[in-house]
Amino acid sequence: MSIPLRTALATLVTTAALVASPSLAGAASAAAESAQATQLQQRVNNYLATHPGTHRFSANKIAIPGGSLTLTAPGSNVAAPACSNGHLCIQDGTGARYDYYYCGLYDFNGIGDGTFNNNQTSGTVARFYNSDGSLRWTNTAKDTGTASWTPVYRIRPC
Repeated sequence: MSIPLRTALATLVTTAALVASPSLAGAASAAAESAQATQLQQRVNNYLATHPGTHRFSANKIAIPGGSLTLTAPGSNVAAPACSNGHLCIQDGTGARYDYYYCGLYDFNGIGDGTFNNNQTSGTVARFYNSDGSLRWTNTAKDTGTASWTPVYRIRPC
């Protein structure tokens, strides 16, 4: 019994597509990862260019006054950040992670809704300020929660 040419060609094309699809999916995944890495690098470069006095100490980690900032690739989750003892950690709506471990008053550039982990010494009060310098809200350690970071312009961790 002979298989019609049209059926044989259809089977051959379907088989080729099934064999190639894992390779194509892998290529698409690699392209997406490359695009995310490029976007992350652009975020780091933009931050460094617009914030004099900061410097990079790893691919996506920047030394900022009072601590460090870790920028993440777009689409990263916004779970409460892990935070070392004695630190105030914030993750804003873009996934940027701020880690404050020195006392002082610092400019803050977070945006969107995010989370915080005030893991400083129990009873230490972190203060968050509006653009006009007025106190917006406070938080007493040890505590975690959510906040809208866009209206916060300055932070005093302790």
